[in-house]
This record gives sequence, C-alpha cells and structure tokens, in this order.
Amino acid sequence: MGEIGFDKLVLIIVVALLLFGAKRLPEVGASLGKGIREFERSLSDTQDELSAAPDSQEHPSRVLDASAAAPPPSEANGPKRLSE
Repeated sequence: MGEIGFDKLVLIIVVALLLFGAKRLPEVGASLGKGIREFERSLSDTQDELSAAPDSQEHPSRVLDASAAAPPPSEANGPKRLSE
C-alpha cells in the first residue's frame, strides 16, 4: 500500500474540507479525539482489571452457579417430538 506522502496527505485534507466544511472540521476532530481517548482508557482499565485478578481464582465467567444450572433432562420421557 505504501507510505502516506505529502501529496496524499493534502488530498485527504482537501476531501475532508469538502465533506465537512471549514467550520465543522474542528468539531469532528475534537469528537474523534475524545472517542479515541475514551477507547484507550477503557482498554487500559480492562487490562488492569485482568492483571489485578489473582491467578488462583477461576475467572468469574467460568464459574457456574448451581442455581442457574438447568436440571438434567429426564431420560424416562425421551426426546420430545414436534407432533406431540
């Protein structure tokens, strides 16, 4: 694909100015920057939580609550049929 040279950068800026206009372009840049910062913050928070979890405990999503487990199907009834 290659590197982005000066001519390609100028073309990108001209297209952005045509699409958004000179007044709206700073607002778009600011909101894009806020979104990127929020994404990076949430990513680092998630990594911190995962690294802070003790290795001796199981991951909470892997622990199955006994009350949430479905009872085993009765073998006496057999499989249900659509015609019943």
